[in-house]
Amino acid sequence: MKTNFEELIPKRVLFNLKEVEELGILKIDMTKKLITKGKLEVVKIGNKLHLSRPEIIRYLEKNLIPANV
Repeated sequence: MKTNFEELIPKRVLFNLKEVEELGILKIDMTKKLITKGKLEVVKIGNKLHLSRPEIIRYLEKNLIPANV
């Protein structure tokens, strides 16, 4: 069975780092580390960093470890 992140992630264009943390996806500190390492692509609006929904889904799918069934 494959996790369907399209259904799990709310249908919005951008999420700021606090919203990503509130969704239970990544903590803010870890998100910033991944951004610094180039593992996540972000949009900067003013002083705030935002992740797009497709980028969040891409990251989750890439790092998914399937269960042994």
